Amino acid sequence: MTPYSNYRLLLPYVGPYFAYVGIATLFGGLPDGWNYLLRIAAVSIFLGWAWRWYVPLKGPKNISLSVIYGVLVGIVGTVLWIVALVPFVDESATAWTGLSFSLRLLAATLLVPIFEELFIRVYLFRIAYQWFNEKKQNKHALEDVVHNQSINSVRPGEWNYFAVIFSTVAFALGHQVVEWPASLIYGLLMVLLWIVRKDIISCIVAHGTTNLALGIYVYRTQSWGLW
Repeated sequence: MTPYSNYRLLLPYVGPYFAYVGIATLFGGLPDGWNYLLRIAAVSIFLGWAWRWYVPLKGPKNISLSVIYGVLVGIVGTVLWIVALVPFVDESATAWTGLSFSLRLLAATLLVPIFEELFIRVYLFRIAYQWFNEKKQNKHALEDVVHNQSINSVRPGEWNYFAVIFSTVAFALGHQVVEWPASLIYGLLMVLLWIVRKDIISCIVAHGTTNLALGIYVYRTQSWGLW
């Protein structure tokens, strides 16, 4: 893989995440169904364009086992998320129905896990890892990491405590305040999965499994505050 600088990789990795959030905000006046349809279309096109720059989703270990691990960890993550979020939920939250619910569940299961894991657990995690290692002997460490280094040079599963903390906090900040305890726990779970399996496909599968299971649980129990 060509070692593109982290600066050059910024748009491919960060763009889909902020396109999704930006559409949600700028077109908030649209009906929920149309808003999600627009997000799905725009981010899918963005990911298709950016795919050439992404690190391989597969690591050195068996991909079938990574998928199995992802599903199992995703189920565990669902339980942890619900337990951590229940004390803070708004029980009067409005129900999602029909097309709006279906499109939101589709995006949460198949789209969000891809661009969030690529942004948080690949791009931010690896830059934080390189930054921490570099700043020990370089007072311009961050500038050097951004412009002269590439996340493509980080080996699967490599980590340090700074990268774990930085990426986990960044993941939490992308959620509502009431979700911070749950997202901090879940972020740590995803980092652990990355370290153990040494690939990003397991994290994407786990994330997608959690979102799907959570959506089904919310729909069946009508616990819309969790959604």
